[in-house]
Amino acid sequence: MTAQLINGVAIGKELREEIKQGVSNLKSSGTTPGLAVILVGENPASKTYVRNKEKSSAEVGIRSEVINLPATVSEKELLDQVEKLNQDDSIHGILVQLPLPEHINEDLVIQKIDPNKDVDGFHPQNVGKMMIGQVAYLPCTPHGIMEMLERTGVEIAGKHVVVIGRSNIVGKPMGQLLLQKDATVTYCHSKTKDLASYTKQADILIVAIGRAKFVTDEHIKEGSVVIDVGMNRDENGKLCGDVDFEKAKEVASAITPVPGGVGPMTITMLLKNTLQSAEIASEKKMSNLQV
Repeated sequence: MTAQLINGVAIGKELREEIKQGVSNLKSSGTTPGLAVILVGENPASKTYVRNKEKSSAEVGIRSEVINLPATVSEKELLDQVEKLNQDDSIHGILVQLPLPEHINEDLVIQKIDPNKDVDGFHPQNVGKMMIGQVAYLPCTPHGIMEMLERTGVEIAGKHVVVIGRSNIVGKPMGQLLLQKDATVTYCHSKTKDLASYTKQADILIVAIGRAKFVTDEHIKEGSVVIDVGMNRDENGKLCGDVDFEKAKEVASAITPVPGGVGPMTITMLLKNTLQSAEIASEKKMSNLQV
């Protein structure tokens, strides 16, 4: 048995067409969605991510503004820049590219972003709303994985999902979103003893640990769905995930490749969140005009 490929590029493309249509509808009623990205310093990976976000925004018609700040910028200057964007009605989404230099408190910066413009879904207010099932901006990678599972026809209700990883960006919110869709969720992490005894029970296995090819066929139950969130380089410098793809695809029923799996979905969900924010702002503006 060779696993079905879950193609994030194709699913992302389909979703972006829907977003493009939504942006076009909004523009015809007088609102152009705006996304501001703050990039601090010269981190090459961050610069690549930001460039990709700019390109993707342009493709769907979202106006993007990149604010480059030096690595020496003070915490106060950065917070002031965020506040300026909070007050700018033409900006509907604010994203501060992480990681930040060590002298800046990331938590403080995230908390400074207006929760209504927090299209990354990292603000404690949005995290709290997500936890209790209220409408919120969802973190882009877990949100994208949910879309992938649903659009591939993977049944979630009643399934046992094992999430390897407990980061605030992927692992923790991932489990919560699956729980809301009636999955039974187990979290595993670096302190989990006998990892394979848990992962071999998984109907759906989600791996987000940042260790190249760590998960092999020995961790996977036959016929399970494997979602690989990792983005690493192997011994030959080739892009690879946290899952040993060649071994895993012989056991799993469906699997995401790296690259071309989860990656394209993350930026797509950022665009979707920005559109959602712009739609809410437009509705508020219209209701204020009618008062």
